Parts: sequence; C-alpha cells; structure tokens
Amino acid sequence: MPTDRTIVLEKARHRDNMVVTLRFEYDQQLIDRVKREAGARWSQTMGCWYVPEEQFDLHTFFEALKGMAYVDYSGLKKRNNKQPMPNPGAIKPRYNLKTIKSQVSPGVKEQIQSFKQWMEQKRYAANSVKTYIHQLEIFFGFHQDKTPETITDDDIMRFNSEFIMKNRLSATFQNQTVSALKQFYQFHYNRRIISEKIERPIKRKPLPKVFSKEDLEKFFSGITNAKHKMAMMLIYSCGLRRSELIQLKLKHLDSKRRLLSVIDSKGKKDRVVPISERLLSKIKEYYHAYQPKQYLIEGQTPGEPLTASSLQKIFKATLEKTGIKKVYTLHCLRHSFATHLLENGTDLRYIQELLGHKSSKTTEIYTHVSNRALQNIKNPFDDLKI
Repeated sequence: MPTDRTIVLEKARHRDNMVVTLRFEYDQQLIDRVKREAGARWSQTMGCWYVPEEQFDLHTFFEALKGMAYVDYSGLKKRNNKQPMPNPGAIKPRYNLKTIKSQVSPGVKEQIQSFKQWMEQKRYAANSVKTYIHQLEIFFGFHQDKTPETITDDDIMRFNSEFIMKNRLSATFQNQTVSALKQFYQFHYNRRIISEKIERPIKRKPLPKVFSKEDLEKFFSGITNAKHKMAMMLIYSCGLRRSELIQLKLKHLDSKRRLLSVIDSKGKKDRVVPISERLLSKIKEYYHAYQPKQYLIEGQTPGEPLTASSLQKIFKATLEKTGIKKVYTLHCLRHSFATHLLENGTDLRYIQELLGHKSSKTTEIYTHVSNRALQNIKNPFDDLKI
C-alpha cells in the first residue's frame, strides 16, 4: 500500500459548528477509511471531508491512518481571527507508532504472538485482543533495550512518565497498558509484574446522558426509513448495546412468547428481553416490508448485518435533521431505556437483568439521573418561612 498520500487537517467553522477538515487528493481507499474510522462527511460548500470537532480524536485518527497516509496536523495549532485558540492539551504530539512497534525484538514478538493465541483460545473479545497486543507492542518497543525478564516496576513508571504523560495520552491508554502487562506476565512467567506502587489513573465516572421523552419522540419522528427506524427502536425499547443490535438474528426472536434473546453479549453472557405488543406489531410490519434473510436488521447485502459505522451515521444524521441540540450518543438510547424504566417504577433488579449488567452497582448509576427520584427529594429551602 503506498504511503506517499498526505491528509492535511485544519479547523474551520461549518454551519455554525467547529469542525476538523480533512483535505487530500481523491483516493477511494482513503475516503473509505476516513468515513469508516473517523465518521467523516463530505461538505459541498467547503469542498472537503470533515469531522465535528467534538467527535475528533487526533491520536485515534493517527492510528486509523498509520501506514496509509502522512497526517499533517500543523493546521490544528494555527489561530486566525475567526477561530479560537485550540486547547493545547487536546492536541497530542505526534509520535511514529510504526517505528516504535518495529523496535520490538523477534523474540518478544513471538511471546506476544503466543499470548495473543492464548487470549483467542480463551475467547477474549476481539477488541480486547487487539487492544492488549497494541499496548504490548508499544511498551516493549519503547523498552527495546530490555527483555521482558528484566522489566521492573521502575521501567513501567518510566514508560508512564516518558511516553504516556509526555504524549498526553488518555487515562484509558494507561489503564489498558497496565492490564495488558499483568495478563502477559501472568501467562508467560506466572508472576505479578505490577506491584502496589504502580498507580492506575482515577477513572472518570460521568453520569449517563438521557434523552428527554420529547427529544425521543422528535428523534423517532425524524427517521423516514423503516429499517433505520426499526434499528433505533430496538436499541431503545430493548436496552441494547450497538454490537447486540448488529448481531441479532431472526432466530433470536420468539414472537409467540414475545421474547428477544441477546446471545453472547458483553462478558460472554446471554439474556432474554421481553417485547411489548406494540413493538412486536412494528417488527412484523418491518419484516413483511424488508424480508430479512438471516439478521433482524441487515445492511445493503441480503444476509449480512448492518455495520456499526452505518448505524452511527444513521444516528448522527437523524440528530442533525431533527435539530436536536443536546449532545447525545447512540449509547444514550440504552441509557434512556434504563432511566425511563426506573422513572416508571421498575425495580432496579429487573433493570439489571434487562441490561445484562454483572453488578447491581453498574445499574445504580441510573438513580443519579432519574428525574422522578430527584423530584421526590424535598428541598429544605421550602421549609423556611421567608
């Protein structure tokens, strides 16, 4: 694959929103990649591809385009009269990922490969395998002068300060590195490499964003394509994750018992979700209209599932079309399902089962955003005779 392609990144204002523009010579492979990996859209007025600024992550973009194109991001740091100065902490210095990984010795590569095979045999999720291998290749590429046997806690802390912190990488990246190293050393050497003095960063625990019922009605009314509407309805009405919706097959639907089976979900768990009479009626209408072959929601090719990127594009396009200004994500539909159940009086234990949460503590987060629960709290200010 040629690597003489160049993508120039700049900031611009488009339809009263800040965006990152992607300018490059016409190349269908590049177009497919930036659309799939970055959710890029074409602007006829600007004559280029672009990504909304709040959805753009420079580090992720680099990784998606590595080996395929040179990314010139100098324009992201320029300031003009119309644009505010970007936050320096949001722009990560560029490092050559390909070079770092190439520094891993053949012996260590073999160890990483055998570790990968073990994870695959243990049926780790594909994304987990990919992430762990990625972290290990970067770590041992950084420590190219050392063998795994000689790595110490101090080496891990040096990687944290001289690579992760220096390049302003995320707390998630740091946690993933620690987790990958723990598993790697447990597998190969049956010992703990991470001592108590290796600090994991504190994870943010943001509250889930929830659609108001007014915004939900507006959202669903804005979808004219019956198949697209069915996909979004299933996510909300059954509290599905994006991957769960994509993997749903016709055989998972039991119309007589009004049940939907969610198979091999997160944590390798199955669960059953009840379907209301109204939703079942809409599913039947959709089925007769589209006649899916294998998957409940199929893409353009019969028998093949709808892709995650297509689902994301449908969601974003609907938000734009309906003029909903709040910043929602596709996962907010699942959050909204849980929160609205809680507000309707459903017991948390049942919500936990419906969502497939392993721990009740995960489900309890919805009590913090339940409008009904908050409104039932009596404010002591009301007792003051003023």
